[in-house]
Amino acid sequence: MTAVSDESAGEDAETDGGVRAYTVRLELVDEPGELLRALEPIANSGGNLLSIHHERGNITPRGHIPVEVDLECPPDRFDGIVDALRDAGVNVIQAGAEQYGEEINVVLVGDLVDTDLSNTLSRIEDEADAVVRDLSLAAPDGTAAVSSARARLAIDSGRTEAVLAAIRSIGSDKELTVVEPLLGGEA
Repeated sequence: MTAVSDESAGEDAETDGGVRAYTVRLELVDEPGELLRALEPIANSGGNLLSIHHERGNITPRGHIPVEVDLECPPDRFDGIVDALRDAGVNVIQAGAEQYGEEINVVLVGDLVDTDLSNTLSRIEDEADAVVRDLSLAAPDGTAAVSSARARLAIDSGRTEAVLAAIRSIGSDKELTVVEPLLGGEA
């Protein structure tokens, strides 16, 4: 569900320099139609949706559902999008610039706990210039045995290969297997 205004319909985000990525964190009531109600002001104000992370299994202290929306638009439209959300009665928790334009998922397999998972994640953020947005750890035989972790990483647009090369190097240093996302797919 994306919308682009007539004046920006032909713009290319990579070449025009006028489109930026933003993240907006919302709190929604757990009722049918609330997510759609929150997305309509974004589309109607010329925002282009990049991703939506709807955490229905989590509840905020106020009993609402946290939702993170990544969008892109020219900087001069962003405040209008936030105002349109608030005018529509959507609870905006945080709104601001997001420097990363892509996300990838990687899986790490090995003695993750013994090789210091915290250090591994810090190295990914520092050496691969990525942000760990989400992490799931599975250790079916306990933390002293082989475990696996799926990491959702936010990265700069166009840097996937460089990020994966850095993660391969970290995995090699720590004797971890890195399961990479499938890239491409274009005929």
